[in-house]
Amino acid sequence: MTISSYKLLLLFTIIAISIFPLSLFAKGVYQTEEAFLNEVFKGEVPSSQNITLRSNLRKPIEKILGHPFAGFRIKYWKDKTQTAWILKEIGKVEYITFGIAIKDGEVSTANVLEFKESRGWEIRYPAFTSQYIGARLIKSDKLTNKIDGISGATLSLWAMNKIVKIALKLDEKIQNEKR
Repeated sequence: MTISSYKLLLLFTIIAISIFPLSLFAKGVYQTEEAFLNEVFKGEVPSSQNITLRSNLRKPIEKILGHPFAGFRIKYWKDKTQTAWILKEIGKVEYITFGIAIKDGEVSTANVLEFKESRGWEIRYPAFTSQYIGARLIKSDKLTNKIDGISGATLSLWAMNKIVKIALKLDEKIQNEKR
């Protein structure tokens, strides 16, 4: 190749990158459900169980969501020390799938498993998700941890806040049934 061929290739590359937004590459599966569960339970994943959403549980969940919850049952995994939840919520127009693990009433793992939105994908990074570690639920719908936002990811952050609160609420219900 001649030097002018390299310049032409470089110009073509710059144009291609400017035409295709990088956010398109941010969409996708960051962690499979299986990988999340193996991480949480260290390779010994318990059988899944279901919790039925009766009105006494549905109402607080719908209050947190700010809209009706479509399902009747929610699947979860539980061993002697923790529960794991794989839950979805709409960001702006697409679902975001989250993996949340709860141990002793507080968040022990908070991961973004799948992201389909065009903006807000930055919430997947551990620098953001680590803010949820240790969070508890107070006054039924508030987190103990202050979560700092990310510019351009407000709706994704709101979705994750809702899902973390719901996972904590569901874990609380499971733990209270055990007593």
